Amino acid sequence: MPNSQIHKYDIILPMETGSQLPVVRRVSPSELVTVLKKGFNDFWAIPTHVVFVGIIYAVVGLLIGRAALGYEFVPLIYPLVTGFALLGPIAAIGLYELSRRREMGRDTSWRHMFDFIHSPSLGSIALLASLLVVVFLVWIAIANAMYVARFGHQNFTSLTEFLKQVLTTPQGFDLFVVGNAVGLMFAVAVLSLTVVAFPLLLDRHVGIATAMATSLVAVAKNPLTMAIWGLIVATALFLGALPLLIGLAVVIPVLGHATWHLYRAVVEPESGQRPEYRPRPKYKRYGAQFPASLFVSSSQRDEDRD
Repeated sequence: MPNSQIHKYDIILPMETGSQLPVVRRVSPSELVTVLKKGFNDFWAIPTHVVFVGIIYAVVGLLIGRAALGYEFVPLIYPLVTGFALLGPIAAIGLYELSRRREMGRDTSWRHMFDFIHSPSLGSIALLASLLVVVFLVWIAIANAMYVARFGHQNFTSLTEFLKQVLTTPQGFDLFVVGNAVGLMFAVAVLSLTVVAFPLLLDRHVGIATAMATSLVAVAKNPLTMAIWGLIVATALFLGALPLLIGLAVVIPVLGHATWHLYRAVVEPESGQRPEYRPRPKYKRYGAQFPASLFVSSSQRDEDRD
């Protein structure tokens, strides 16, 4: 099989022509103000189409929190809520796509949030999303292990009782300090690997290795700017979570759109025309041809590509 055909289906290695990573710019912290303004402008231009993403995010958080209370998993509520930040890039994929389309002057109705499923980098997007889910589960497992190491398998019947133990006992204080330090390490790792990864996968036909490597280069080239961005994200998520997580209905969309514009500020645009995603072709199938009609012949696919 020719190399071009191999790379066409490669979700790990770069798929674009050439072996160099996308060019990464240096961005000053002051440019984050512009990034946030553009993110808010996108949100303001299409609020009815994107707010529901944040609402779903908030509702899921409430349901998980309620389930934790019901099953006496009170100590896991904090790790679950803070761990949502690790999954934030997944929740924002559709928002990146809307910002991408708005930038191109195309229709931004809600149905286009899911156009990324037609992206040639869909395999890489799915793989990176799966990686973040695994990271989230590992974080929860480690948080639970840290709790058990200090309190054993003691169950708390109320959040108030748990907070009293954490804030007034030596082992509770140790759990709070060590747990937040470990959580910070997870957050920094995810930020470093994904800060521009998902937008890059949407914007270009690249693999997960290229996307994550570009994110690492972006962080290495702009350490202060990315540190401030991470602090902005963490603060915004914290404030959005205070009113029973409902504030996330606004915070998540704004941050999602802003992340797209951060990507545009950090990564040099390519010279070629950006891809326009189109649904995969649907072929006619006739009942008289069942079950052969369930399958599409290779000749049909070849004709469609030609």
